[in-house]
Amino acid sequence: MTDVVIIGCGVIGAAAAMELSRYDLDITVLERENDVAVGTTKANSAILHAGYDPKPGTLMARLNVRGSALAKEYCAALDVPYRQCGSMVLAFSEREIDTLRELLERGVKNGVPGLQILSGDEARAREPALAKTVLAALWAPTAAIVSPWELCLAFAETAVKNGASLRLNTAVTGLERRENGWLVHTNAGDMETRFVVNAAGVDSDTVHDMAAPHSFDIKPSRGEYYLLDKAEGTRVNTVVFQCPSERGKGVLVSPTVHGNLIVGPNAEGSDKHDLATTAQGLDFVRETAKLSVPSVDFSKSIRNFAGVRANTGRDDFLIGVAAPGFVDLAGICSPGLTSAPAIGEYAVELLAGEGLALRKKEKFIFERRRVRFKELSEAERQALVARDPAYGWVICRCETVTEGEILACLRAPIPPVSVDGVKRRVNAGMGRCQGGFCAPRVVEILSRELKVSPGEIVKDRAGMNILTEETKGGAAHV
Repeated sequence: MTDVVIIGCGVIGAAAAMELSRYDLDITVLERENDVAVGTTKANSAILHAGYDPKPGTLMARLNVRGSALAKEYCAALDVPYRQCGSMVLAFSEREIDTLRELLERGVKNGVPGLQILSGDEARAREPALAKTVLAALWAPTAAIVSPWELCLAFAETAVKNGASLRLNTAVTGLERRENGWLVHTNAGDMETRFVVNAAGVDSDTVHDMAAPHSFDIKPSRGEYYLLDKAEGTRVNTVVFQCPSERGKGVLVSPTVHGNLIVGPNAEGSDKHDLATTAQGLDFVRETAKLSVPSVDFSKSIRNFAGVRANTGRDDFLIGVAAPGFVDLAGICSPGLTSAPAIGEYAVELLAGEGLALRKKEKFIFERRRVRFKELSEAERQALVARDPAYGWVICRCETVTEGEILACLRAPIPPVSVDGVKRRVNAGMGRCQGGFCAPRVVEILSRELKVSPGEIVKDRAGMNILTEETKGGAAHV
């Protein structure tokens, strides 16, 4: 019998696993996909929010501010791309200036440092590309941007390094309460555990209902985005929001840690797993964003994508004990990414309250470093290639990613099995051509290293095969 089973390995499940792995516990993380960070974690705005938006006194407010501080510390320790660039919320009318004052008051109550309301001219002095119609802005210097999928991966890798077990391609199909814990049914067999943590994202309501009476519904909201080329990456240097509404934080314009510009999202009700982008939705994003930053050049778009948020219609996360030994980490919409480290801490507290004995490990591994070839000096590059010639072969020209970096991620604690899995780890395919040049080489490397045929390599999720195979005369042809 294991001590804790965590269902889901997005950034919330990964954070919970990492925090629990600080203790002498037997931890298993179950993820139905073939990799971590494949759901909402990989498709969001990549913003670490300062904490002025949540209502004071809510879990969301407390965990947002705590999570923001922890994320800065953890990104430094675990070598996750992070940049504290600050954010602005824009006001275009006197009514919206009143909204800024309300947000400022909330932020002060929530303990957010450094908040300040700027005049329109002061805002444009910081960000010259802002529209001349901007009358004022709320400046939040502690807001930051991050690589969300690498944050999740860093948490999950840290958990695995400290003894946690990660079982991919393992979907939970049912839960049964037992005298000393739970029997977890999965598509790969059953397992017994003393405690269960529900971090199933958009499916957290379904998992909750396996263990406790129905008490909430996930009301999925699809958000569509533009990702623009690095030529637009400095159009703004801070995160630019419009005033929030009942539909969320609105369309933002923001730099990314990889040097691009991200614009979006809209908010449309959707199926839990509907990742479609639409002409109507993208038109809305584009025209709305131009109200904030009229000069954004959308002809420089290199990719559109969508993500689904786990909204519940409530103004707070749904975190708590739902049944004996069963903890919900549910309804984690924005600012979920920011709050993840603090949610992980809180999950440990809740489990301890349920009787989980916590004894800290004498040695907890909390370090992670990876080589980013393009960030090295010429001397460092030459020395690296001399030690390992694989670093001398550039696979992704747009992002200057080498074969050595791809091989290194394939030998990491959680190796990728897909082209997009490589992309999330080392950025191959993230650039202007979006894999047009490097994808065949990545397929070749994956095929060689995983010892499978190229036809078995998937783009991302299981079943998303890139190549098809036919058998003619007893031989396989790709």
